Amino acid sequence: MPLPKAELHLHIEGTLEPELAFRLAERNGVELPYADTEALRHAYRFEDLQSFLNLYYELMAVLRTERDFEELADAYLARAAAQGVRHAEIFFDPQAHLARGVEMGTVIEGLWRALGRSEETHGVSTKLIMCFLRDESAESALATLDAAKPYLDRITGVGLDSAEVGHPPVKFREVYDAAAALGLRRVAHAGEEGPPEYIVQALDLLGVERIDHGLRSVEDPALVERLVRDRVPLTLCPLSNVRLRTIDTLADHPLPAMLEAGLMCTVNSDDPAYFGGYAGDNFTAVQQTLGLTEDRLRELARNSFLASFLEDDEPRRARYLAEVEAYEFPDGRA
Repeated sequence: MPLPKAELHLHIEGTLEPELAFRLAERNGVELPYADTEALRHAYRFEDLQSFLNLYYELMAVLRTERDFEELADAYLARAAAQGVRHAEIFFDPQAHLARGVEMGTVIEGLWRALGRSEETHGVSTKLIMCFLRDESAESALATLDAAKPYLDRITGVGLDSAEVGHPPVKFREVYDAAAALGLRRVAHAGEEGPPEYIVQALDLLGVERIDHGLRSVEDPALVERLVRDRVPLTLCPLSNVRLRTIDTLADHPLPAMLEAGLMCTVNSDDPAYFGGYAGDNFTAVQQTLGLTEDRLRELARNSFLASFLEDDEPRRARYLAEVEAYEFPDGRA
């Protein structure tokens, strides 16, 4: 039985495994430029964030119907549950689908078919976070927020993702103000490839409650001190960092030093179909490569539930935290 954990940094489109991609492509009459699943897996080797994004958006073409999004989410939830995920706060990218002529309702209703029964089917509670593409315009983000208004009963918060460099958080101040006025929680990718200043902007100008990635915060001692003082959660994605060449090898990852500094770190999978591992795989990888103790692994799991948007159900959060504290590591693995 794996260590109970919450996953707070997971792009549902990034869970599209090659086998499912080919199955949906056949069903929807979409021709993929790969001979077979093995050729597609070979393409999952990236030089940087942009080379990943190019393939990521290309493969989205197979997602057309509510059934497609339902199957995508259901497959993720099954894998996540098997790796100990008890609660998942799931990102989705509506602009990438709207641009292909797939309506907002198709995406959300399809995802919700799986999320709405996830507790019963997989034992995983869920929340949905709508992300804006930072390499699109602020006007497009505002239009996307407006299009989502009929579905706000399904959406917990907003996020900011895609190509970071050259697209500072300040660009999206207006849409984040609008989201806050609607009562939506706010997170944003910052400090993955972008500088520490982007993290500061996300906090000060967007009012975010969590920083997605935040890896480069370690370059700014004053920022680290602030993040520790204010208990700002960081949703780190170690295997993603290696695959996207943000760090050279997992052994170079600053996670141990970040924990030692008192940062509220969590470990997540980001786009697991592309980056070689789901939540439990990331836990196992950092344990084995970075030598994290059982106490540190338990701290990471505890942080994940403390950082989750479960204020509407504190008894549930308390149950999850109790599961973490009661967990016994059978063989030192997470």
